This record gives sequence, C-alpha cells and structure tokens, in this order.
Amino acid sequence: MSQNAGLTTIHEDDIVKHVTIAQNLITKSVVVSADEGRSSAPIAGTRRRFVSTVSTRSARRAREVTLSKTIAGISADDPLMTITQHMVLSRVRRGLAVALAMADLFAKQSELETLQSQNTAAPLSGDAATRFKGLLSASSYIAAFTLAAFVLQSPGLDGEPVEDVDEPDFSFDTPLDGLRQLVAALDEAIDGVDGDETLKARVKAFARTTIDGLLTRRSRFDGLADFAQAHIRIEQDDFTLNGFDVAPGERRKPLEMSFKKPTEIIGNHIAKYQAMKLAKMLMAYDFDRQMNPFVELGGFLFTFIGDGMPGTGKTILIQMIAGLVHEYSQIAGYPFHYENFGVDQISSYQGKSGQNCKSFIDNVINPRAIGLGTIDDIDQIAARRSDDRASAGQHEVTAVLMESFAGASTVVRGNCAFGMFSNYPENVDDALRQRAGARWLVDGPQSRDDYVDIFVLLAGDNHEIALGEHDLFAGQEINRAIAASYEGHDRPKEEKLIAVWDTLNKERGALSTMSDIGEYLFRIKQAEPRFTGRAIKNITDAIKMRAMDIDLPDVWFEAPEAFMHKPYDEKKAMIEELRGPFSIDMVVQEINRYADSEFRYTDRSDDAAVEDIIKRERQREKAVRQMESMKRDGRWQT
Repeated sequence: MSQNAGLTTIHEDDIVKHVTIAQNLITKSVVVSADEGRSSAPIAGTRRRFVSTVSTRSARRAREVTLSKTIAGISADDPLMTITQHMVLSRVRRGLAVALAMADLFAKQSELETLQSQNTAAPLSGDAATRFKGLLSASSYIAAFTLAAFVLQSPGLDGEPVEDVDEPDFSFDTPLDGLRQLVAALDEAIDGVDGDETLKARVKAFARTTIDGLLTRRSRFDGLADFAQAHIRIEQDDFTLNGFDVAPGERRKPLEMSFKKPTEIIGNHIAKYQAMKLAKMLMAYDFDRQMNPFVELGGFLFTFIGDGMPGTGKTILIQMIAGLVHEYSQIAGYPFHYENFGVDQISSYQGKSGQNCKSFIDNVINPRAIGLGTIDDIDQIAARRSDDRASAGQHEVTAVLMESFAGASTVVRGNCAFGMFSNYPENVDDALRQRAGARWLVDGPQSRDDYVDIFVLLAGDNHEIALGEHDLFAGQEINRAIAASYEGHDRPKEEKLIAVWDTLNKERGALSTMSDIGEYLFRIKQAEPRFTGRAIKNITDAIKMRAMDIDLPDVWFEAPEAFMHKPYDEKKAMIEELRGPFSIDMVVQEINRYADSEFRYTDRSDDAAVEDIIKRERQREKAVRQMESMKRDGRWQT
C-alpha cells in the first residue's frame, strides 16, 4: 500500500492473493439465512414467491449457492455464456477479491490486525475482545460496501435498476461471512431472469439496494471515520471509492421531499431572500479545486439559525431551499445530499448520540457533493451545557456541533451549509447559537397585504369570490420586499438595544465613521455580556455577504455551461464583476439585526426564568397553606 496526497492505492498483488477465495465464493458456497416462509416455487407469471402468513423468522436454513451455474443457466440452450453474463460473473469475482483486499487494508490501518494475532495465540477477553469484535464487524461492513460499490460502478450495467429486489440478509461476523451472504443475495436476485437486459437491471438493483441497506446501518459500527475520508483508486478496474460516496455524480437514492417554490412563501422576506442567495452560492462550488469563490471573496453562509413562533414558516423555508439546491444540482449534474438531524437520533446509549451527529456532519460536508444539513427543533436536540436535566446524548450532540461548526479542525469549502431552526432559540446553548453566522427571523406574514396574499394562496381557485381592492402578491415582489425589510433595521427594535441606540445618537449624532461603529458595538457589549468577539465576526461576515449582495442572474443556472461548469477562476471573476463596496447603512442594519436577536433571546430566557421562579413560589405558598391546614386538623406528622 502506498499513500500520496490522500490517495490510497491497493497493489495488484494484494488483490490477486484473494482470487482463489473469490472463485470459491462464486462456484460453491453454503450460507445459513433466516427462513422467511418463502416457497421455492414462483407464483405463475411472476418472479415473486409465495410468502406464508405464518411467521418462521426464527427458523434458519442452510442452502448451497452456485452463482456461476445460475448465470450460465440464463441461456440454457447455449453452453457458452454471453458477453454480458461473463462480464457480470467476472466483475463479481473481481469485486470479491477487491473487497477482501480492502478488509485487509482496514485491518492493517487499525488495531484489528494486532488483535487478530493476539486472538490466534490465545482467545481475547474483556475490553480487548469487545474491541476485536467491533473492528471485525467494521471490516465486514467495509468489505460488503466495497463489493456493492465495485459492482455498481462496473461498466456495461446501463439502464435503471428494477424495484423488486429485496435487501440482502446481511452478516457482519467476518468479511468472508458477509461476502458469502451477498453472493447468496445476488444469486436470488438474478434467479429466473430471462435475458441479458434483465440480468443487468437486477445486478444493478442488487448493488444499489445493498448500498442503501448498508448506509442505513453505518452508525452501528465504530472505527469507520478513517475509511469515510479515504480516497481509494484501482486503475486497472477504473474503480474509485471516496469513502461512502459510492459513485461520484450519481445519487444513491432519489430525494423524497415536498419542495416549495419561493412564491409559496408569504412574508419572511429577509430569510427567503438569503435562502435563495445561499442556494445559488452553493452552486458556485468548484469540484476540482474543492473551493467556492464566495468563501475566498467573503460572504459565504456556512451556518445559520432561523427562529420564530410555531406556524410562521420554518419548515416551508427548509423545503424551499432544499428544493432550489436540488433543482440546480440536477441541472448541473452534481450529487446533492440533504439530511435532517432529528430527535430520533438521540440515543440512550453512551456515545451513540455523538456518533450519530458526527455521521450526519460527515455526510453533509462531503467535498464530493453539494450538501445541506438541517437541525429542526435544535433546542430539543442540543442541550445547554449548564442544563443538568438534559440527557447525556443531548450534551454529546452539543459538543459535536460546536466543534464541527467552528472548531479547530473546521474547514469551510463552500459546498455545504447547515441550518438550525427553533421555536425557542433562547434555550440553545449560547456558544452554539453564536456559531450561527446568520440569524433569520422567521416571523411569517406581518402586514395586511401579507394576510390577504396568504389567504388567497391557500384558499385556491375553487370559488368566485371577488378579490377586492388589493394588488395580489405585489408586496411579495422580492426586491421591493427585501428593501423594505432591511430598511426596517435602520433602527433597533428591542427595548434594551433602543436605549443604547438613542443614548449614543444623542451624544454623537448619526453613526458615520468606523469609530462610531466601534463605540456602538462596545456599548452593546456593556448592555449584553453575551455580545462577544464571535458576535462581531458574525456581523462582519453578514456585512461581507451584503457587499456580495448581488443577484446572480437566473440565466447562469439554466444551463450548466453558463456558470456552474466554468473553471474556478472564471467563476470567481464573474462574481467579482457584480459585487460592490458595503455602506454605513448596511453596517448599521446588520448590527441591529444581529444585536436585536441577541437581546430577544436574552429577554425570552429571562422571562422564562422569571416565570419558573413565580411558579415555584406559588407552589411553595400552596404547600405552606396545605401544611398549616394539616397541622390544624392534626394530620401533620413530623
């Protein structure tokens, strides 16, 4: 094995030594699997087999699998296999040998090889036995994943996979056991096919279904972090494995989501506008350079937090931005990965929640895809570090998110963004909340026109009621709406910040210099201790984004050649031509927007604390009255 600039090469000698075992796997192997009550005889006219209504899940059966005979039997009237059949059998055998070589590589790079030697000398026990079993299962997982990825990338498997191939009965005891199960699953998937085209479709479906099944089980295994970052290339087979990114440019599974158009969102003008900008920013990412011009020029939005009352449109905003990025990615032919981290991934097992969260982060930041990660109801998922009532899993998630969003090892390439959403952002840990580079106030429809527009939109056309005196959707025209929204931040809105603003304006007049700005920031800090240096960085990032407040022309995203597929330097030059300097008005608006949010969160947190104190005092007074009553009645015993 040689290593160069992150590229791992597996030598041919390391693969060839496994060919004999691979040959045995395709010619004759015995597997033990769960008997699910399926009949051996197919239902007439279909490939489906009868499934008994009586559960036999606990039953196990052994069967002999001969993949080479199954493939040769497709053309029973010809003693020779077709080119396609020979290709499939040859690629499967080669894939098995590569998978075993990959398992060996994992063993050498981890503690597994040492533990195997120790276990051979004397059976391991205690923690060593647990580590050995965990790493052996991980190597089995990697071997299975490699085989499925190798088959999926095989040339000649054109066309779309079919939909009626069942998920394999996985085994992760050893790499050999796992591969034996996959060979059996492939044998079952192609059993009874009637020609080469059907064979190719079923082999591809087997590989895709296997990968999907493995990816859903990924978080169960420890020790996969290094493999997830590995870049492995086998030139002879034209096979590339970039961690768990199976086939560059090819989605593992269609994204199933109810997308929304910007026209379907009423109100929330600044949040909608910045979401639309972010979607276009992501598509400026250059896969060759693995960098985005917006990161270099300033203004890229890596993390943001959206807060608002229930029902104001946070979910629909997520659906809108995911829909835009998905649409642009399809036009460009880029892989797009969207993932939401939810409460269902908080585990009661120590360390598991943090592991799930790290896996979520790794999936989204994958530099070989455009990524969007969302964390809905962040206040329920990530706990305040001072909250001793929160679960250990919630504290683990908080630690992972803080390190991933602005830690020592955080690298922002510009291919992905993370959004946190909450009805109660004041319950989010202060340090985590301040790692959000932008604040989106999701307050829903506000004006009379907004309420007319949203009612007309949701009511539909099944009526003959007159519209009346109203210019429908005129208030939602984005340029006009965003200008009005930004102007609304020429003055602060929170009472405590207004007091700071008014005092400073009386003393110094309108802010006009960098010194005035620094004085304003300092006085905000005096009024709100949470207003730290990180807050200043977030504000300056927002100002830079406003300087890049350019509306990238829609025509750039209608065809990939217009912008998205251009070289990095050319894309950067096109963006630079559109940007301009930021003004004092932009600076004041962004300071007020950010500071308003901090004071708003503080006020909410203080109000909640006051209510809690009042509630406890009322309970105490009620308890005192009940104790006095019990003493008078003689029911009080000490």
